[in-house]
Amino acid sequence: MKNRFRIRMGLCLFLGFCTCVHAQANSTAQKSDARETTRAIHASGTFDVKLTPLRQDGAPGDSSLGGMTIAKQYHGDLDAIGRGQMLTAMTPIKGSAGYVAIERVTGTLHGRRGSFVLQHSGTMARGAQQLTITVVPDSGTEQLTGLAGKLTIKISEGKHFYNFEYTRAPDP
Repeated sequence: MKNRFRIRMGLCLFLGFCTCVHAQANSTAQKSDARETTRAIHASGTFDVKLTPLRQDGAPGDSSLGGMTIAKQYHGDLDAIGRGQMLTAMTPIKGSAGYVAIERVTGTLHGRRGSFVLQHSGTMARGAQQLTITVVPDSGTEQLTGLAGKLTIKISEGKHFYNFEYTRAPDP
C-alpha cells in the first residue's frame, strides 16, 4: 500500500511539474572564443517515461521522502534513452513538494552521437510549480562534447513533449 502511494505521489510530482512548467530557455548566443560565437539550436520531440520506486531505508512510517528510477525513450531530434534517479520530498501541505533528479541521456542529438547528463530540480509551493532541467557542464561525450542547454517538458492529452535549447562547442 505504501509503495503504491509512493509511486502515485512520485508520478504526481514528476508529471505535475512537467505539465505546468513552461520555463523560457536561454537562447542568447554565447561566445566560444574571441573570434566565434555559437548560436542556440532548438530540438523537439516526444518521450516515453517509466518511473519505478526505489527501496526506502528511511525511518519507519516516514513516507515524506521517496525515490524512483527513471527510464525514458526520447523520439524526434533527440533519439536517445535516458536513465536516472529521482529523490522526492512530500510535505503535509497539499500541493507542496520537491524533487531532484540526475539523468544520463545516451543516443543522437540532430544526428550527433554521444551522451550528456541532465540535472532536474523542481518545487511545488501550494500548487505553484517551478522546474529547471539543465545540462550538467562538461558532461557531453563524443560528438556532444561542449554541450550546454536547458530542456523543458510539456504534457498534453497524456503525451510527453520536450523542447531543448542548446549550444555546443564548434567543430575543430
